[in-house]
Amino acid sequence: MEVHVFVLHLVRASARRDNAQALLADAREIGGMKGQIWPAVDGSAMSATDLSASVGAALFEPDYPFPLKAGEIGCTLSHRQIWAELQMRDAGAALILEDDAEIAPDTFEAALNLARTHIDKLGYIQFQTRAPTGPSHLVDTSGDCRLVVPQQAGLRTTGQMVSRTAAAHLLALSNPFDRPVDTLIQSHWHTGLRPAMIYPSGLADIGEELDGSTIQAGDKPWTEKLVRALHRTRYRAAVARLSRRSAAPARGGFAPKDAHDD
Repeated sequence: MEVHVFVLHLVRASARRDNAQALLADAREIGGMKGQIWPAVDGSAMSATDLSASVGAALFEPDYPFPLKAGEIGCTLSHRQIWAELQMRDAGAALILEDDAEIAPDTFEAALNLARTHIDKLGYIQFQTRAPTGPSHLVDTSGDCRLVVPQQAGLRTTGQMVSRTAAAHLLALSNPFDRPVDTLIQSHWHTGLRPAMIYPSGLADIGEELDGSTIQAGDKPWTEKLVRALHRTRYRAAVARLSRRSAAPARGGFAPKDAHDD
């Protein structure tokens, strides 16, 4: 299967430009893939009208407890653009990398081979920078790399491979959207698509070494931090409960039901 590489890069994040170009060159050399730098949507440059036009509210359980930041909206729109672009290409899958990633060549090559072998069946495979926790189904291994389908999907979008079919499915489900893209992907009880993950993946997040996050806001008052912590705890408990009850296949891939049926 042909895989096309997209390196998401926010044009104004000039401190990351060299890393984005190096990342693309490394991914192409290791995987023998075609690829490009994809200009990320800059949420901070969007009007309030355009921002609100993309976002719904309380679209599925559990309700997302936080208002979306402009950067989170831009990030989700960037992934939606790539999912749409994939439908117009000959490639059967996209490898999407963020511009603050760094590749460890040997491990990344093993992870890439695992993903290519199983992406057609699994649909969505995260190249994780954090080890999985909780119950999971082991799909395959390559060297130290383990491809698993966790009961509760992980967050982060440092790297992922998505098949054309899965991309079309997620594109249809995310117009509008009400939570960040990694949180949407985590919600397999809603999407019917249970994502797999590889760890170690050969990817590391070096955003703090470059220029920090391009999404997160600055420091908050302690009272706001406390309220957010309470909301986050309740939300995570609901995610754990719904993940256990999800009808999405425990071994990964699509559920045979309508993904809108919660």
